[in-house]
Amino acid sequence: MSLPLTTVLLLALLGGVGAAARYLMDDLVNRRWTGRFPLATLLVNVSGSFVIGLLAVTVGPAWPQIYAIGATGFCGGYTTFSTATLEAVRLAREGAWRQAGVASAGHLLLCVIAAALGAGLGRVLG
Repeated sequence: MSLPLTTVLLLALLGGVGAAARYLMDDLVNRRWTGRFPLATLLVNVSGSFVIGLLAVTVGPAWPQIYAIGATGFCGGYTTFSTATLEAVRLAREGAWRQAGVASAGHLLLCVIAAALGAGLGRVLG
């Protein structure tokens, strides 16, 4: 399947907007959170998963290109599972094995729940 140039450009643009939003959220949380646990990354990934779930139900079926732009573009730039993995490795290297496990399992569990809640809200709204 070939995507129109405008779709590709919007994907790139919203990917940049998502990355900027992630940076701002990370900065906002980390100015207030002083613990070792990567709370900012968790909040970004959970909120991004919620939005993807919401978009999948409300926009995806009728407008797949709009869904791709929102989910792959914005949410792809916003969420950061590679950073979550790296932060879990950092915690493990520091000997905080329990926090590393909680961070890894918590990310997965909470993000799946958030996506399901977003999809559920989308069904209610739709």
